[in-house]
Amino acid sequence: MARILMIAPAPVIETGGRVRLDVKFVEGMRVQQAHWPSRITCLLRRDTPAIPFGRDYDRADLPFDLVLLDPDEPITAGHLAGHELIYASGDDYRCLGLTDLMTPGQKIVYVIEYTDETRRQILALDRNRGLLGRVKGRIWLKRQEGRRRLAFRTAQGLQSNGYPAHDLYGPINRDSLLYLDGRMTPELFATEAEMAAREAHRAAGGPLRLVYSGRLETMKGAQDLIPVVRRLTERGVDFTLDIFGTGALETEIAEGIRSLPDPQRVRLRGVVDFETELVPFTRQNADIFLGCHRQSDPSCTYLEAMGCGVAVASYDNRMWQRLNAEAQAGWGAPLGNARMLADRIAEVARDPAAITRCSRNAWTFSRAHGFQPEFQRRMEHLARIAGATLLPVGAL
Repeated sequence: MARILMIAPAPVIETGGRVRLDVKFVEGMRVQQAHWPSRITCLLRRDTPAIPFGRDYDRADLPFDLVLLDPDEPITAGHLAGHELIYASGDDYRCLGLTDLMTPGQKIVYVIEYTDETRRQILALDRNRGLLGRVKGRIWLKRQEGRRRLAFRTAQGLQSNGYPAHDLYGPINRDSLLYLDGRMTPELFATEAEMAAREAHRAAGGPLRLVYSGRLETMKGAQDLIPVVRRLTERGVDFTLDIFGTGALETEIAEGIRSLPDPQRVRLRGVVDFETELVPFTRQNADIFLGCHRQSDPSCTYLEAMGCGVAVASYDNRMWQRLNAEAQAGWGAPLGNARMLADRIAEVARDPAAITRCSRNAWTFSRAHGFQPEFQRRMEHLARIAGATLLPVGAL
């Protein structure tokens, strides 16, 4: 039957007799279950206070079986029993010893997003840790990295989300797959009419329309949004910036907007629905996605903005450097240098043809790496390792 146990990092909150889950996660699981020939069991941990893009579900309505653990509750051989394939997060240190719990005939595939460098970058950006806390954190990360590499060497397969993780960990495993994660399905991609309208706006000399979407946290570089805006203002660029998301820096950013000489240029829009609000807005009201990520996580936001037909201006973290080398979809600046990122945007603001070229390249590349083709490759990889036969796509 090739029964599969997925141990995922997705957040979950129990609310009475129901569970609150991330909508993107549930819909992805719905598609995965439709492909897989047996009922999937998913193991999650109760360790989150809020889920911004969440929805409440009855367990009986979920397209998979759900097992919940407490935050520090260990995974046991009993949890793994009865499953031929274990599909686990390699980013979760609590999953790195699973091979010791497995019985003959069981197989494990890890999925990984962050590199050791990215974890250290996140640690360095943590404003809540002092010097001693950072030193202890680096020692702990080094110990877990050794366990992670050992786990990947002994696993039957590895799926790496993004170029940095694949470059680092892919050679360790005998059966490694690179994929680019994103939520863009065919109906969500920009249309030719929207691409033409964007180009007409730029040719007519309209304001350069910037957009940011994501968590307002230091690891996402949200602290650099206002410095970029200030520099663009100094350079005399006619622009707007729409910021979508919420997080620890939201109040700081709101105060920064109020202190600007021209605050109406920047709009803090909070959390909106991805499919019905964020995507249509970006397709119709943006020219460039502003990426301030100071670390190299795979960030589906790049591909999703590109699928909306939007070029990208970002720090040259390892993910964006590799992605842009492949896609030719925008521009880069040195990591953490908000002034140079703003100066790069100021330069391209005077070159509508360059924005058009990068926007078209972004659109083309993202469509080639949409949700369906990337997901299908991942499922085929799992099925081959498990010795299973996927249900036909037409069954979706």
